[in-house]
Amino acid sequence: MSPEIFQALPESIVVRELRCKVRLAGNRTKVITLVTTLLDPEVYPAAELAELYKCRWQVEVNLRHLKQTMGMDILRCKSVDGVTKELLVFAMAYNLVRMVMIQSARRQEVKPDDISFKDALRWLCHAPSRVTLSDLIVLYHRPNRVEPRAIKRRQKPYKLMNKPREQLRKMLLNQRDTA
Repeated sequence: MSPEIFQALPESIVVRELRCKVRLAGNRTKVITLVTTLLDPEVYPAAELAELYKCRWQVEVNLRHLKQTMGMDILRCKSVDGVTKELLVFAMAYNLVRMVMIQSARRQEVKPDDISFKDALRWLCHAPSRVTLSDLIVLYHRPNRVEPRAIKRRQKPYKLMNKPREQLRKMLLNQRDTA
């Protein structure tokens, strides 16, 4: 943030603090604190804001699908135009997968978010042309699922590539020549 933008910010801001109780079967009730600039409790009831916060997690899931399931975690283009095109292609492909999920959900009479994203992606990649959509995997709601965050595979003994490849090649050649 530039100093000019920082100076343009207000000295203070009024916020509304909400405490919501979250009940999970078999666990203690948790209290979650939400802070918002939506100040009017009649226009923005606490229960609706809490539900909106709960639904927000789906955004995280969808971003994970883009980055991990579809392979957008590493962009390969080097120019701004190339990155822009790459992002647009990912967005189109993502929307196509979501369209397949919606069609399958209608046929199977479930919500689109209950259809497996990965299964829809695989169907799109491997289905012959002009084939009717088959039933896709339906994911079942698992409200109290807990998964550990851990690295599954061992790390390789190599350093991370944090310089351009050409520069690293020159460094390797220089080391070889001096040895």
